[in-house]
Amino acid sequence: MASNLPTEPNPSTPHAVGAGLTTVTGVQLMQGLGVQPAKGFWADAWQSVMTRSRARVAMIWLGLIALISILAPFIANGHPLFYTLTAADGSTQQSFPLFLNLKPSDVLLAVGFIASVAYWITARKYSRGMRLATILVVGLGGMLMVAASAGIFAYLRSADGFTIARDGVQTSIVVALRGEGGLLLRFGFAFLACIIPAVLLYFVLPQTKAIVRIVLAAATLATCSSVSAGLWERPLQNYDYREQIAAGKATAVFTLIPFSPNQRDVRGSIVPPGTSLGQTRNTPVEEPPIPGKPIYVLGTDSNGQDVLSQMLHACRLSISIGLISTGIAVMIGVTMGALMGYFGGWVDLLLYRVVEIFMALPVLFLLIVAAAVLPKSTYVMMVVIGCVSWTGAARFTRAEFMRLRNMDFVQAAKSVGLPLHSILFRHMLPNGVTPVLVDSSFAIASAILAEATLSYLGLGPEDQASWGKLLSDSTGNVGTILWWLAIFPGLAIFLTVLSYNLLGESLRDAIDPKLKKARV
Repeated sequence: MASNLPTEPNPSTPHAVGAGLTTVTGVQLMQGLGVQPAKGFWADAWQSVMTRSRARVAMIWLGLIALISILAPFIANGHPLFYTLTAADGSTQQSFPLFLNLKPSDVLLAVGFIASVAYWITARKYSRGMRLATILVVGLGGMLMVAASAGIFAYLRSADGFTIARDGVQTSIVVALRGEGGLLLRFGFAFLACIIPAVLLYFVLPQTKAIVRIVLAAATLATCSSVSAGLWERPLQNYDYREQIAAGKATAVFTLIPFSPNQRDVRGSIVPPGTSLGQTRNTPVEEPPIPGKPIYVLGTDSNGQDVLSQMLHACRLSISIGLISTGIAVMIGVTMGALMGYFGGWVDLLLYRVVEIFMALPVLFLLIVAAAVLPKSTYVMMVVIGCVSWTGAARFTRAEFMRLRNMDFVQAAKSVGLPLHSILFRHMLPNGVTPVLVDSSFAIASAILAEATLSYLGLGPEDQASWGKLLSDSTGNVGTILWWLAIFPGLAIFLTVLSYNLLGESLRDAIDPKLKKARV
């Protein structure tokens, strides 16, 4: 017969509180029995965030947007996966147009995603924070390399008068890059363009061992140089695949959505969702789609461009604008705030006047003026938004550093003669970065709204799909509201901004000490 009396725990057996053990003696506590290991600050905060249903929904939506931004060129593209052209003499020529017309960033994003997942799984000996920091730093270094190689190849394509000597004959640089041996020449140019970002990547990597930093920097340099050299020319914007297929001269296998974001068809301008290729806006809506023709699932805009393809490709612009511009703003704001909070006095007085000047400027007006004067480029927009939205991070950092500068660990760091940058960014910043990270989630949402606003006003990046640009086309030249151009882009902007705000609120609640005491 089972006894209802509490049993005495066995001191030789480790116990965990809550696993059926009702009492723990003082001796057992001294022996470490029944004591659960304490969680780290960020691990506890993240677990608290993930207990909220709104944060989980926000993470699912943002994860879906990030995955679409990586895979968009492979699932929404007007170039066929496999293309077979039949000549007049009956011979056939096979090619893979989609892979030949990708941008270097398309391939490197996919490769980087696969490599990041593999690194996260295999590098278990490093902490999660170290792995995450390594992935972010390598990704940023890869972006700088791609931008540098893209810039040098754009210059070479436009430099018609630039010649080099090959076999004793002066040859145009473009002809040399396209001719025999051009791949090796292109790799050399890409390598030279990427070498400086690779050196910066080596010094910025958080790894302590030099050999690990060398391997990561060299692998990133080799990958970015190879991909940039292989895909150095601009993708084709005008192509006649469908005309050749309709004439019976070719066969092709297309992706899931067989339209590129910039692919235009004047025959199908401003058609509602569910219309097949070949129907025009004069075709009755009740008429069924044409058999065998691809369907515009979300309709088209005034230029005859597929809305769904633009929606998917615009995910990359929104994600990149939000993250990169906020990263720039955080770097500027943390540096300014650290100097103000640590030194105080006249340094704080002088630099805070700069902060107040930027706070007094109307941000939207400043963005409009900068976007109208500067080139309409994605990188320029990232820098502009980041350079006008750093005041929040500066004020939060200033307040935290003023609180920390008189603490014992800071005084100890001063007494041992540590350099200023080590005191500020290695010892004080990790203890005062929490409010900045919370503010960053709201700043990402604001950056996405700023990009959508500029694109809505026609000041966004040229030849780049954007939710704001689609939204502006909903009240175009036709004089009526096109509901599919208002609902779908507007809903995407709303859900993305809302997700970042919900995630920021959940993180703020998780690290707030007052709310943490209330939960206890």
